Amino acid sequence: MFNPDRHHRRSIRLRGYDYARDGAYFVTVCTEGRACLFGDVAGGEMRLNDAGQMVAAVWNDIPINYPGVQVDTFVVMPNHAHAIIALVAPETTVAAVSVGAAPRGRPDGVESPESVAGQPRGVAPTGVAGSATPGGGALTLADVVHRVKTMTTRRYVDGVRECGWHPFSRRVWQRNYFEHVIRGEESLNRIRQYILDNPRCWATDRENPTTVAPEPEDAWLA
Repeated sequence: MFNPDRHHRRSIRLRGYDYARDGAYFVTVCTEGRACLFGDVAGGEMRLNDAGQMVAAVWNDIPINYPGVQVDTFVVMPNHAHAIIALVAPETTVAAVSVGAAPRGRPDGVESPESVAGQPRGVAPTGVAGSATPGGGALTLADVVHRVKTMTTRRYVDGVRECGWHPFSRRVWQRNYFEHVIRGEESLNRIRQYILDNPRCWATDRENPTTVAPEPEDAWLA
């Protein structure tokens, strides 16, 4: 059973930090009431239903729709999604944004982008940050998350009406989300691995409403 006290995530949002500046962020968004709307986990693998595939497609298309925003590794789980989002300048990679390193290709050990459930993306340049809003201003992290929620909610509503998807209560997503500023390459790679391992660790996932032995809070920091 979902326990709001046990599943509460402590925000580590930095006071005074400009969330529109170049940077890489670990983001978690959860469904309202931790409802499992996007599929299930079997044999340590995430099996997306049609709604889950829709959510994954929206994450995939962010860099196409919003120049200046990159999506690195992400995973869509039954009731939440983890992603590494980077707000970038021209000719900048996720690694360069997060640790000041020279631009480079996909890191060793990261699986290919063809995986739908756990999707590490390449780190090719995506264009000028700040060109994705009508007024020309840079998207903030909150803007990106809001647009993901809005697009997926609209499509989910259509799926309920037209395809018989599982109905939801009040809203698809919780109002808030969790974010963490990625400060170094070691942290970046650790979080990437945590995201890729998420389906295999579903039995102890803190977001799993049926788990009886949840992982430690912020286990991705270990």
